[in-house]
Amino acid sequence: QLVKMALPCPTSNMPPSKSGTWGVTLTNQCALKGTSVVLECEYDYPIGNIVMSVRWSKAQLISGRWDLIPISELPSGPDHFKYMGNYRGDCNLKVDRVQPTDEGAYFFSFVTTLNRWRSQTYAYLYPSTVAEGDTVRLSCSSGCPEQPEVAWFKDGQRVSHPEFQAGREDAGGYHCAVLGQERVRSALVVLTVHYAPKNVTLWVSPSGAIVAGDTVTLTCSSEAEPPVRQNGYSLFKDGEFISSGQRHIIQDVQPSQSGRYYCQAGNSIRWRGSDHMNSSEVHLDVLYPPINVSLSVDPPHVTDGIRVNLTCTSAANPTADNYTWFRRSATSSSSLWVQVGSGQVLSLPSMEPSHTGLYLCIVRSPLGESNSTEMMLAMEAEQQGLFVYRCCLLMRVVFYLM
Repeated sequence: QLVKMALPCPTSNMPPSKSGTWGVTLTNQCALKGTSVVLECEYDYPIGNIVMSVRWSKAQLISGRWDLIPISELPSGPDHFKYMGNYRGDCNLKVDRVQPTDEGAYFFSFVTTLNRWRSQTYAYLYPSTVAEGDTVRLSCSSGCPEQPEVAWFKDGQRVSHPEFQAGREDAGGYHCAVLGQERVRSALVVLTVHYAPKNVTLWVSPSGAIVAGDTVTLTCSSEAEPPVRQNGYSLFKDGEFISSGQRHIIQDVQPSQSGRYYCQAGNSIRWRGSDHMNSSEVHLDVLYPPINVSLSVDPPHVTDGIRVNLTCTSAANPTADNYTWFRRSATSSSSLWVQVGSGQVLSLPSMEPSHTGLYLCIVRSPLGESNSTEMMLAMEAEQQGLFVYRCCLLMRVVFYLM
């Protein structure tokens, strides 16, 4: 990528506009394909002259020679070039829908009743955008018979090498100047460096604890040139695509939406063979009180005299840390629940009829509590009959002894 600039000849002592002496002041212009730009131009002449004609020309290499071709003779569409100036010092030229063929050096000349004048320096129209990694070569020219030694400056700082591989840090304004006469400088050209997204980051709001039912916003950001558009962002959860766009809002977030999220950004600029860059993963951890509380009994077939364990389980984040057991006797007419134990497991060392009845447990965590459904604990019918038979036999023995 060649970046050229026009530099006034330091010995020409070009007077400022409206000084009453012959002169043309031109400004280089950056242009992107398809845009419309104006080549800025001013001219001056001594009092007593009347401008009769003006002309813009473009330098073209024909048969090994450089010739100035009037823009009216260039192969371009109607109104592609439009003179925006006048006959009193303004010589701006508009170039509509810039194409790569428009790149080059343009000269302005005018004729008065007493003389004619053509600009020594020229305005150069050139692409101003490169991709990261492209080679950039800075070139400076002037209207002097012998080209003086020049230096390049970027944002006021000296550029050590006029040829380099473009990085995003190289974007900025450049100008050249004659060594020893740095006050004579070229027009400023702005170099834009396109690069793939970098520092892709996924942000979660709120940043603190997230509880089920909250509204959560996931936002993706990146550094890129050109900037990543809305549809250039994608959100993924556990490797699965969720949505496109820079922002994703989850209203009434649920535990099932916990997982590892990351976003992907792309702006059509490839980097190391990839069209998209990923952010680091962010773990979305949704807190919620105990849910799905259930009871189980071991062994499933309860008989007289055996050890029985009742277990209470639930889902909770953070994990539940408090379990309370209640029983209501099946033989009692009272609806009163009686606390019979604590801990996740309620152990009955030796099952007996007094242990039968309805059981439930209440689970508590720092975020709240929930209770299980009721569960009936009863001995199997044949075992209960055997127990009654044994009791009757024992009473007969006692009666006989008495």
